[in-house]
Amino acid sequence: MSTEYIWEINAKNSPLLKKKCNHCDSNRFQCSDKFRLNAQKKNIDIWLIYRCVECNNRYNLALFSRIRTESIPKDLFLKMSENNCEIAWQYAFSHEVRRKNNVEADLDSVEYNIVHEEISVNEMLHLPSETLTFKINYPFDFHLRMSAVIRRCLNLSLRQLEQLIDNNAVSVNERPLQKKHKIKNGDVITINRQSLIALLSKENH
Repeated sequence: MSTEYIWEINAKNSPLLKKKCNHCDSNRFQCSDKFRLNAQKKNIDIWLIYRCVECNNRYNLALFSRIRTESIPKDLFLKMSENNCEIAWQYAFSHEVRRKNNVEADLDSVEYNIVHEEISVNEMLHLPSETLTFKINYPFDFHLRMSAVIRRCLNLSLRQLEQLIDNNAVSVNERPLQKKHKIKNGDVITINRQSLIALLSKENH
């Protein structure tokens, strides 16, 4: 038996691109959240527009090249035509799109917040379950480490988290947590309730 909580990780911005500007000395471009569509007869090219953070010079990140318009789902085409921000971010966070364009993202430029419920030791004491389960909602991947999220949401020091790991009290998707584990959407963290209580109670006395 387990008590489940949701941790929702929300990106505040899309990642900058590491790219040398040919108009100034900048080496970062920011997503404009706008698309450029260029139709030629029955084919269409679609790009995601980036702007230099210093001089506003434009760089077009290729999404579709010489593709038949009917090959693109109508709802997706409409959203790109309307510069839908959510769709723009899906491409801006896409490792595959960046790989095809041979560009690298500055993932450290992504700021984020985590929506989560604070759980006191007293609350943990009165839970009926042996374990605490935390499900991760993480729609945009920017290589965030699981250890950083656990520490932030449970107010743990690095030493405290390492103690839990050494005691095999933390698992991700039913496997022991690895310190370098990068979060994926839908990851499920399980922590032994008594081990966590003992650790936090010890620190508070």
